[in-house]
Amino acid sequence: MKGTSTMTKDVLATFPAIEIKKNEALSHYTNTKTGGPADYVAFPKSISEAKALIEYANAESMPLTVIGNASNLIVKDGGIRGLTMILTKMNQIHASENHVVAEAGAAMIETTKVACHASLSGLEFAAGIPGSVGGAIFMNAGAYGGEISEVVEEITVLTREGQLKTLSNADLDFGYRHSTVQDYDDTVVTATFALTPGKQDTIQAQMDKLNTLRAAKQPLEWPSCGSVFKRPTGYFTGKLIHDAGLQGHRIGGAEVSKKHAGFIINVDHATATDYMDMIHYVQKVVFEKFGVHLQTEVRIIGEDVTK
Repeated sequence: MKGTSTMTKDVLATFPAIEIKKNEALSHYTNTKTGGPADYVAFPKSISEAKALIEYANAESMPLTVIGNASNLIVKDGGIRGLTMILTKMNQIHASENHVVAEAGAAMIETTKVACHASLSGLEFAAGIPGSVGGAIFMNAGAYGGEISEVVEEITVLTREGQLKTLSNADLDFGYRHSTVQDYDDTVVTATFALTPGKQDTIQAQMDKLNTLRAAKQPLEWPSCGSVFKRPTGYFTGKLIHDAGLQGHRIGGAEVSKKHAGFIINVDHATATDYMDMIHYVQKVVFEKFGVHLQTEVRIIGEDVTK
């Protein structure tokens, strides 16, 4: 790989039309407000720009990381090496007949609004999910009894070589908080949702109801990475953490929410290390008390701080 100064010049000179930042703190973009610096952060606005960046990273043997809305993500305090693409500017959404097609960086919340405006039902459960479309596909996001797997017809991805490929719902092998996108280096660029015609007022009323429930039960007023742990078979994660007496426990600036035990919130300039220390502590205490190992739902990426 080329030296940092040469690489910086090459990246900027090669892509003058794309916003690219050097040594950018990822805490500016994560929902936890934590995360170390990325060597280079690029904000492609189209599939063609994303394709060009992927091909460049591949040709230069640069590590490549792709991020959406960073809502269910922890970036370690050491940051990310190589090139990081943040897809939030690839956010076009449109409805056609019984489908909604959205680019990967589009917010799920905005996607549900477009569906509602088109009187299309099926995405109501996602009305308050803070992530991007790509992130929702990646982890088969779900809420209030619904999952992305139930409404996705197909997606388009860019392979690590920059080739476009279409995958059907069956190709994605959806499971609980899982899709095959997690198993490869492909980057989701668009998703097509197959929905059902409905009445706009009824759809809106259901979205409003679920958002009211979410606001009442979740600590939305604090930075967080959403639900931290997967639901263990036969248990409720929040109840386990509550019964372990962990609500309100704080490590550094990270606290187990008193409002919803399944959330870890940033109450006082928390670091990613605070978050990870809290995750490990909660896992340890819950296992000691109940013999249940909590697996993380949140995605943790990046490097530890070099000592």
